[in-house]
Amino acid sequence: MSEDDKKTASEPLAEYQGVTANRLPVLDSAELFAGSHEVWIEHNGETYRLQRTKAGKLILTK
Repeated sequence: MSEDDKKTASEPLAEYQGVTANRLPVLDSAELFAGSHEVWIEHNGETYRLQRTKAGKLILTK
């Protein structure tokens, strides 16, 4: 990661509208999970399981 990337990634959001100051999309976990405790994600032909724990942490497994 370059110094410019580090600076941009650590800066607060300019304004929250689903993107960060460096224009990367921001997904709200409540919307992503839609009331469930897990979702399945397809990536490059592989399926991953994303779980939300009771403690509010996220676990991604293949």
